[in-house]
Amino acid sequence: MTQVVGLTGGIASGKSTVSRLLSQVGLPIVDADLIVHRLQQPGQPGFERLVKCFGTTILDLNGSLDRQQLGQLAFNDQNARKQLNQVMQPLIRDTIMAQLARLKETAVPAIILDAPLLFEQHYDEDCDLIVVVAVDEATQLTRLMERDDLSRPAAQARIAAQLPLAAKLARADVVIDNNGDYDHLRCQVAQLVKRLN
Repeated sequence: MTQVVGLTGGIASGKSTVSRLLSQVGLPIVDADLIVHRLQQPGQPGFERLVKCFGTTILDLNGSLDRQQLGQLAFNDQNARKQLNQVMQPLIRDTIMAQLARLKETAVPAIILDAPLLFEQHYDEDCDLIVVVAVDEATQLTRLMERDDLSRPAAQARIAAQLPLAAKLARADVVIDNNGDYDHLRCQVAQLVKRLN
């Protein structure tokens, strides 16, 4: 029977690196972020819904979605974040469930559902195993500021907008500690792969 493995972690925790390592050993990945990006392309239903909800101020000069502008809006305004979820989540959920159903037909041992909002959007209910990538707060803040070129207050606002790491860890079946070096991370992922095969 195919296991659905929910993979999550705080922003800038290293979840994407873990997902990439799991993909490299042949495990199929259903990537919620990638799905969101596809749905938000011009001409796609998510794009149309977002423009209808928030207006053209969320578009760049080329008429594409300005992700930075939308991110600032969502992370700094709780009502806007709620609207964003109401607009996008039904589309995202339908796409994720369709991809999981197709992959289950291939009889792979495990499918990785890589979802930053795994708990917030209740995708954990569709998973057999939950993996949380953890990192200490100082490292997370530094990585986020560097990765997204954010000020400290902007990075702190993005971290605060997510479910606290402690709440995620309390619901984890497996915790991958990403406070060490890359080799340490790879060893933990290898242990997870053994468990899944």
